[in-house]
Amino acid sequence: MSALDFAMYVLHLLFGGVWAGSVIFVTLGVWPTARDGTANARPLRFVVERLRWISRASALVLFASGGHMAGQLYTVESLTGSSGGHLVLTMVALWLALAGLVEVGSSKLADGFDRKKVRQPAREARPFFLAASVVAGLLLVVAGLLAGGFA
Repeated sequence: MSALDFAMYVLHLLFGGVWAGSVIFVTLGVWPTARDGTANARPLRFVVERLRWISRASALVLFASGGHMAGQLYTVESLTGSSGGHLVLTMVALWLALAGLVEVGSSKLADGFDRKKVRQPAREARPFFLAASVVAGLLLVVAGLLAGGFA
């Protein structure tokens, strides 16, 4: 494995783990305080903006590092004709879903926080963050399958 391949692998795992973990943390740790109205809009706005930044940066890094790794390890035929390739394609679909869910959910929260509202935006964002957490968990499972050689 070359130094570049190693760096791409490390970046991919690091950003994927941070992204998935931050989405799950916001869903389980931050969102309930918004739903209950026990936190003010201003600090919650900061958390949501950080989540957006992490999500967007992670999406870019994962696209670049994953594209590099796929280009080194797979051909079009092996992506579409092998279990490892199917897992990679599944990961791409989940990655796109996670990016979209986080964007929509965080937009709903941020728009409400701008109006100094907390509970209503939290209710509106709930299904998006719950779905994003499920997708984040599935991404970690697929990554584990790929890393463990189960494909």
